[in-house]
Order: sequence, then C-alpha cells, then structure tokens
Amino acid sequence: MVDHSFADLSLAALYDRLNPWGPGDDFYLDLVMAAGAVLDVGCGTGRLLRRAYEDGHRGRLMGLDPAAAMLVQARRAVPGCEWVLGDLRTRLWGGEFELVVMTGHAFQVLLDDHELRACLGAVRDALRDGGRFVFETRNPTARAWETWTPDRVREVTGPDGTAVHVWHEVLGDGPVGDRVTFTETFESSVWQRPRVSRATLRFLEPDSLSGFLAEAGFEVLEQYGDWARGPLTDSSPEIITVAGKSTS
Repeated sequence: MVDHSFADLSLAALYDRLNPWGPGDDFYLDLVMAAGAVLDVGCGTGRLLRRAYEDGHRGRLMGLDPAAAMLVQARRAVPGCEWVLGDLRTRLWGGEFELVVMTGHAFQVLLDDHELRACLGAVRDALRDGGRFVFETRNPTARAWETWTPDRVREVTGPDGTAVHVWHEVLGDGPVGDRVTFTETFESSVWQRPRVSRATLRFLEPDSLSGFLAEAGFEVLEQYGDWARGPLTDSSPEIITVAGKSTS
C-alpha cells in the first residue's frame, strides 16, 4: 500500500521541499553518471534521474514508483527518462541495467522476508552480470526514531505559497522487533483538518542485510556509515550498501 503522503497530490508536491538535495543525492548522482543504464526503484519525484539527465546523461534512465502522485511530479520535467507506475513485479526483467538504486530509505518499506526476497530477486533479474545494486537503510543502533517527536516541527512553503507544518510521532512504545510505526502529520491554515500519513519501516542489522543479499545472489562489495564513505560503526547514521550481482 502506498503511503498517503506519496499518494496525495498536494503532499507529493511537498516532498522535494521537505527533502532538499543533499550529500546522499550527490553520492547517488556520481554512480548514475558513471553507468549507462540505470533503474531507480521507488524513484519518487524522479529528482535523481532528472538531475542526471540535466547533467548530460544520455544512456537509459528508468524510474519506477507505485505512487502515481509522485510520478506526476517526475513527468512534468524531463522527457528523456522512462517513468513507470508500479513496483518490481510490474514486468519481467531481462538483465537490462548496469545499476539499480533504491534511495530515500525506500528499502526499509520492505517489511516481511517474503517481500524482501522478492524485491532482491527482481533486482538481480534486472541487472546485467557484474551490475551493482546500491541502497541505504538507517542504522538501527543509531535509533533515529527517537528524534521523531511532535515537538520537532518543520515548516515548508507549498507550491501555492502557504506554510505547511510537518511533524512525526512514533506509535506505541517504540520498535516492535525490527519495525517502527509512526505518523507524519501535515497541517496548513488553508486546510480544514490536518492530513495524516501512517507508515512502518524495518530496521535491519548489517549482518541480516548481508545474509539476505547473499541468499539472493549478491556479494556485498562495500558498506559505508555515512555519505562521505566513512566506516560503518554503531554510531553511524546510515548503512549504505554497494552490492554486486554474482556471476556464479
């Protein structure tokens, strides 16, 4: 199921304002520019591929996302990219891509083992031999969810110039196993009532990630703890994984 914040056109229009371009985007852009054929799974508003095209990439750029409202944002900009509504089950893949990426912590929406294995199997099918799968998840030992509290309110300006206030709140007593469920609330003076999106994310340990990847036919080539390619430690905010498709 697509989160309400991605399915609602007015909320999807706020995504890039709430998530301005940063070091993580630069990290992925370098990889995309060096690859001839790229699949961005959960591409959202298409910002990464749009930027690559604007910077001169003329290979194949495909963005895949199940949220139509997000793809509305993507399709408004660059005609040189392929924008596909759906998920990795949308088509049969035939080893077409040198690089597959999942940005914006999209990997964490894969909540159960069956879903995760199906995703990894499809990514492997989409990659050429020797291709790379690159994604990031939040490091569970950094406990990012402890900062998702209603007192941390962000303000952004919507496309119509009105202010929108946004905050998060973890439900229950925190993590249940390796899952965290939370709400994201959007409030504006021009709306009759706040708009609330509920989501659950899975926080996998590095060893678990490596195990799922190996089972799916991937080898972990590199893992970083931050966007500057620092080492992965308990205090690292991210687990940034570069995995290679095994040829065996």
